[in-house]
Amino acid sequence: MLSTSLSRMRNSPALPTDLLMIGFLVGLDVAARLLPHAPDFTPVAATALFAVSVLRVRAWSVIVPIAAMMFGDAMLGFYDLRVMAVVYGALALPACAASLSSRLRRPRLTFPMLLSSSLIFFLVTNFAVWAFSPIYAANAAGLIKCYIAGLPFLRNMAEGDLFWGLVLFGGYWLSQNIRTAKAENPTADAVALPARS
Repeated sequence: MLSTSLSRMRNSPALPTDLLMIGFLVGLDVAARLLPHAPDFTPVAATALFAVSVLRVRAWSVIVPIAAMMFGDAMLGFYDLRVMAVVYGALALPACAASLSSRLRRPRLTFPMLLSSSLIFFLVTNFAVWAFSPIYAANAAGLIKCYIAGLPFLRNMAEGDLFWGLVLFGGYWLSQNIRTAKAENPTADAVALPARS
């Protein structure tokens, strides 16, 4: 039964298209992390949510943030495995949530989803840093200090998620509308040739 399912998937036109899109999104994430940028101003959460919207096999959208972080961290350097697991999970959360609920894939929820993923990432990862590293005192005051220190990163992440969300979803919407317009009016691009005598 599993081999039949795999065979159908391999012969499906979704496989090459989805794999190309995953490769593109992971490459974008890794490049954005390696190139100079403001801390946390990256497209990782936006590409995870975008992947859910465009991939035919929605479950594969979780691959995008996990692979992007692994490749990026392999080049930038790994850190505490417990904190890394929390970071990876928090970045994959938008893809998981949106792939499980069709309501969360509605276009009007895209930007609220991006903002909520930034906020959840901030809350969860700062808690992990406080819990697993010796930087902050293991008390309420230490936790508050950790969250205060993370506020600039929250702002950068929210701005990055919104910016990259606009680039990805806006670019996709624009390309689809251009393609539809060309399909509806194929002669619009035709150049009129002079009549031969």
